[in-house]
Amino acid sequence: MVTSRFVRTDSLEIDTFQGKTDTSSVRWINDCEFVLKNLHPKNMQERQAIHMRIIKTEKDGYTFEYGKVGDPRKERGSVYRVTD
Repeated sequence: MVTSRFVRTDSLEIDTFQGKTDTSSVRWINDCEFVLKNLHPKNMQERQAIHMRIIKTEKDGYTFEYGKVGDPRKERGSVYRVTD
């Protein structure tokens, strides 16, 4: 299991993973789908946008499917709300 912390607004996501922070733009397609694009890519792989699709919601989280834009391969993950 891999853990990441992020804060998302309508247009930005700030993600901290393994002590590193990245900022991405968020472009909503509909209520359940959005595209993330890294604002400060450090290499070619980070330039590729990620398509996210929420497939199931719960009280304090959701299950999602994601993959690189244009790539048919998809992975699944879960998000849970954490309060400080």
